[in-house]
Amino acid sequence: MDVHANIWPMKRDVMLRRFASFEDMKLESYRYWRAQPAFKRLDAVAELNADIQVLKGVPADAQRLQRTVRLLKR
Repeated sequence: MDVHANIWPMKRDVMLRRFASFEDMKLESYRYWRAQPAFKRLDAVAELNADIQVLKGVPADAQRLQRTVRLLKR
């Protein structure tokens, strides 16, 4: 029986790296996310939002703030 089956429902590849400074770590993180296509970045944000809702105990079908986006020509 896998004791981590409930904790890690999806298999993920993990890579550990050591950095000389916190600034180096932040730069590498920025480079990584900038290299990802927009849909992957949006998927990551949606996953983080879902995780936060679970941690806060908010139901998945709870109403959230809605925002309208408009483009204005100057």
